[in-house]
Amino acid sequence: MSHNKPPANTDGHKKLLAEILREQEIRQQGYREQALKIFPHICASCGREFSGKRLRELTVHHRDHNHDNNPTDGSNWELLCIYCHDHEHEKSLIGKYYEGQRTPDKTPPPLVTNPFDKLESLLKPKQENEKP
Repeated sequence: MSHNKPPANTDGHKKLLAEILREQEIRQQGYREQALKIFPHICASCGREFSGKRLRELTVHHRDHNHDNNPTDGSNWELLCIYCHDHEHEKSLIGKYYEGQRTPDKTPPPLVTNPFDKLESLLKPKQENEKP
């Protein structure tokens, strides 16, 4: 039994390769790629070193929390691992609560059931005209 492969579409492959290379160039111009070129691949908070596949766990943190502020010198960036990045944002939220800049949600959502909802009506004496 022979398997005949269709002839390779070299024009289609060339177009696809060109598109992949163009997208890669655009990504490399992004702030993450720039930060990875500028800074050592070490978390600025916990000091862990990242390389190979684990490099994807290293994120760019904007020090002023403004994702549109991306100076090419990297002065608004620091590399943080995903865990330290989450912690940094959590610290920021907690700090805003203490400073009064952010208020907690108005009221917590109601419980699904409240076992005491009808307690008052159960404790009241029954009226004569109420049906048992």
